[in-house]
Amino acid sequence: MFIRNEKSIKEFIQLYPVTGILVIINLSLWLLINFLQLPIGQSIYQWGVGSNFFIEHGQYWRLVTPIFLHGNLMHVLFNSFALVLFGPALEQMMGKWKFVAAYLGAGIAGNIATYLLGPASIMYTHLGASGSIYGLFGLYLYLIIYRKHLIDPGSKQIVLVFLLIGVMMTFLRPGINVHAHIFGLIGGFVLGTILLSNASPYSPWRNRPHFRHAEENDIGFDPNRWKKKRMDPTTKKRIIWGIVILLFLIAWWNRM
Repeated sequence: MFIRNEKSIKEFIQLYPVTGILVIINLSLWLLINFLQLPIGQSIYQWGVGSNFFIEHGQYWRLVTPIFLHGNLMHVLFNSFALVLFGPALEQMMGKWKFVAAYLGAGIAGNIATYLLGPASIMYTHLGASGSIYGLFGLYLYLIIYRKHLIDPGSKQIVLVFLLIGVMMTFLRPGINVHAHIFGLIGGFVLGTILLSNASPYSPWRNRPHFRHAEENDIGFDPNRWKKKRMDPTTKKRIIWGIVILLFLIAWWNRM
């Protein structure tokens, strides 16, 4: 479920448009605000960053807008990578609009919890898609507990490892919005009871009719299979992605 087989960014966006658009929005806004530092970027930040003080005074859009804003480069890269890793399977299984509802719903749940339980000081601000990312974990946790047939054992282990490390980091690292993480996770799990009720199993070939056609017409017996010395491309991708995931876990654990 988490091994990417797409040959290009264009193909990835064609297969998983919601995930692709969300990543583009995250990176574009970060570049606009932090790298280019244009006046419009600063205005977006000032009007979009999470602030319990301003929400208290009627600026309720700040329960949504912080989901798309990020701080430093590592912040936006980690959240975007997590979205690329965990978003596609859910987008296909749930459908585009249910995936949007789950992603935004979990993020909003985390921001509402931050508003209700966090500091009311005008100096306190928060931003980031972490609540939504933890919402994806909540959806997978629902699959693991109640829809076991929709997630394979290997993917289950990956989710549980990420979730365990993520929860540990939430309470051990300073400067993390604990409320957004925990209630984003809970929000995703609760939304799973509704949005995953008719989910279909993930298949990397479902949206690729030309691949499906080739797979259906593939010869089952290869008389030259024993002569092949080179590693199968799929195996290579699995090894590479396994290394990437491992490095991501190590870096995620050690990030500020």
